[in-house]
Amino acid sequence: MPGLVQVLFPDPPLVRTPRRLLRWWEAHRLTYNLVVGGAGLLTLGVANALSLLPGPMHRAFFHAWPAVVVYALAANLCYSAGWIVESLVQRWLRRDTYGLGPALFRHGLVFSVGLTLLPAVVLPVAWVASLIFR
Repeated sequence: MPGLVQVLFPDPPLVRTPRRLLRWWEAHRLTYNLVVGGAGLLTLGVANALSLLPGPMHRAFFHAWPAVVVYALAANLCYSAGWIVESLVQRWLRRDTYGLGPALFRHGLVFSVGLTLLPAVVLPVAWVASLIFR
């Protein structure tokens, strides 16, 4: 449990310059990519398993790769906005916002994992529905 707590509740940078905020966010990018990428591999595994079963999902797995690459790039682009948002809010409020970065990271990570796992839930439901309503 301490590892999960460290991932979801990282310590904020104490020096609050935009450069330090950027460095803090970039230090956590690998963790973000590993967690979201792991969820993506699980989703791809579900899609691959469904593509092996008879029905309308046959070979759907092989057409997913361009979307996976675009999704990974979009997720990292959104992640890159974290330090910018944190810097802008801190400048707008004219005070240090120590908890904002970790909160943005945590909520963004949970949202990204949920969005990444969504097809792993929807595809099996769609496959079962296609068998029922055939």
